[in-house]
Amino acid sequence: MSEPLKNRIDFVYIFDVQDGNPNGDPDAGNLPRVDAETGMGLVTDVCLKRKVRNYVQMAKGLADGYDIFVKEKAVLDNLVNDIYDSDEVKRAPQATQKDAAKNAMCNKYYDIRTFGAVIATKDKQGQVRGPVQLTFARSVNPIAVAEHSITRMAVTKAEDQDKERTMGRKATVPYGLYVCHGFISASLAQQTGFDEQDLEIFWDALKNMFDADRSAARGLMSAQRLIVFRHDSMLGNAPANKLFDLVKIKKLCEGAPRSFADYEVTIADKHFEGVNAPQELL
Repeated sequence: MSEPLKNRIDFVYIFDVQDGNPNGDPDAGNLPRVDAETGMGLVTDVCLKRKVRNYVQMAKGLADGYDIFVKEKAVLDNLVNDIYDSDEVKRAPQATQKDAAKNAMCNKYYDIRTFGAVIATKDKQGQVRGPVQLTFARSVNPIAVAEHSITRMAVTKAEDQDKERTMGRKATVPYGLYVCHGFISASLAQQTGFDEQDLEIFWDALKNMFDADRSAARGLMSAQRLIVFRHDSMLGNAPANKLFDLVKIKKLCEGAPRSFADYEVTIADKHFEGVNAPQELL
């Protein structure tokens, strides 16, 4: 791996959904997540991180340093124990084995190096703080949640085979434009080893992860804009919220928006000393 990231980075990620459920809420019958007070749609950071993990797993396979720790059917205790049983950790002095194990896990697993992890087995406790963090994505305008009745000609149970058909329900958002804010800490990157190559893979994931994660339930989800602010220093040279305020999203249509063309995204021409001009990666 190359040298860890040296510059703080803040970014704005804009994506949309058409006729799909971007993130179902299990506490609400898997309906699209909604802010109850404002009607704005929500997509959790956990949902977005899952898609990043899935993309990296597909793009890099089992390449050294790009395995995924939190993945389907993974038994995390076993993965942690495998690290502690490795020669790399066993050779370390007893007092430093915990740190050696953390370093080994960061080197092996891309998602730990990026997002961090809580290591909580029966007798091995620890935490890795990841340099990349995301907010919940929030829709620009209130969303309308539509519920649709659907039918199925087949049945699940033998005793129901005389029934003509079975009924179900499906919930969708006709259209929603969502904004997520992200932060990349160079200080924490120094601790996990997150480097420029890892960063490029992360950008690739944000740009392409919806195309690698299609399902009938999610409809048409698309990455629309990725705007990056890179600071000249490790700690940063301007508050993230001031940088995010430079990105303006305006609704152009009079009625309910139904496509990205119904919005205009602009970036205010304002310079903050020590922050590079915003870079549009998408």
